[in-house]
Amino acid sequence: MTAKRIVPRELARQDVDEAIQYYADEAGEGAALGFVDALEQAYRLIAARPATGSPLHGHALGLPGLRSRRLKRYPYMIFYIDRDDHVDVWRVLHEQRDIPARMREPDR
Repeated sequence: MTAKRIVPRELARQDVDEAIQYYADEAGEGAALGFVDALEQAYRLIAARPATGSPLHGHALGLPGLRSRRLKRYPYMIFYIDRDDHVDVWRVLHEQRDIPARMREPDR
């Protein structure tokens, strides 16, 4: 099985940039780099096996096909849809955020 491409939307990229900045400011460069490593590891797992993500939020939000995967050691979740030729990453959100409200934000 070939891994799929990970294609983050603009809001997902902004979410990641904000998280990296937060960890760099609040906990230092090591924490920010740890977040990046955890994100890259999760992306590799999703690319290899996209169907293993949880459909729970997708069902709750009425978004068929939406799956999520939590990062290791960081309270963030990746929200994505498995497409034929890639993985469409919608958001990368902190678990304590209002996820339903954040998922309704338009992609700029």
